[in-house]
Amino acid sequence: MASITPNLTFYAEVVRALDEIKAPYMIVGGFAATAYGSTRVTMDVDMIVDLRPAHILALAQRFPLPRYYADPHQMRNAIAQGTMFNLIDTERGQKVDLVPLSLDPAYREAFARRVRFNFKDLSGELVPAYFARPQDVMIGKLRAWDEGRSRRHEMDIEAMLIFLYAHADPQVNRWYDESQVDRQARTISPDAWQLWQSLKKAARQTKRG
Repeated sequence: MASITPNLTFYAEVVRALDEIKAPYMIVGGFAATAYGSTRVTMDVDMIVDLRPAHILALAQRFPLPRYYADPHQMRNAIAQGTMFNLIDTERGQKVDLVPLSLDPAYREAFARRVRFNFKDLSGELVPAYFARPQDVMIGKLRAWDEGRSRRHEMDIEAMLIFLYAHADPQVNRWYDESQVDRQARTISPDAWQLWQSLKKAARQTKRG
């Protein structure tokens, strides 16, 4: 299960705020991978958001100056331009990066099938939040790997596959559709497709062992 660490406390507060103001969002990336079996420590939480004008004003009111930086003008411009923006807790020195849904058309399909799942906050309390499904986390990581060849994406995908092949959480397995990753991996690049095949093979061998 994904757990908040001290350096991620502001992320947890932003997730709660997004839920309370009913702003659509989805957790992706490394933190989402930890919800599905990865044990790698991540230093941030990647979130895709679909904010309307009312949500922007509500966020600015939830995180006011001088402690927080949540500039509604910056948020409006970023959403219009399809660029990432951030919220900052100046007291703790923590920053939350938010990615607008408009940044990439590929996000919309994953966003439409996001799921409600729990993570643990610092007190151990379970916090419900919206996560990308396992296959969409993997697809995102295959794309990121294809751009930069970072080993961490390989590690996350393999750990998720081992978790899924072990049927460690029946609910997660019900959400998972490997055929979607098969289809998308082919379209990313030949190298991404080859990596995907090798990671599946390695995960199956680990399960048998």
